[in-house]
Amino acid sequence: MNENQTNTPMEDDGEDMRVTLSLDDGSDVECAILTIFDVNEQDYIALLPLDENGEGNEDGEVYIYRYFEDNDGNPSLENIQDDDEYEAVADRFDELLDEEAFDDME
Repeated sequence: MNENQTNTPMEDDGEDMRVTLSLDDGSDVECAILTIFDVNEQDYIALLPLDENGEGNEDGEVYIYRYFEDNDGNPSLENIQDDDEYEAVADRFDELLDEEAFDDME
């Protein structure tokens, strides 16, 4: 693991942590928080869009955003505009998935 990249797993209290996103088209989508992780000292969040039954989407689509918290701990998300930044973050998320799959095999 690169020294600038760390994984911050979400606390598991038996319930999935979820957020509701308001999309540009005016609709809302509920998402499960998969993880918050760091790449080059910037936090990112991976969200799994859920269907109307609260299940993960069939195509495995995941939303990834920059993640910030203000001084009071209130979260904020920001789109990733730079293609190179997005590629680095997506690659790191794939590495985390691979690590998770490996851990599950043990």
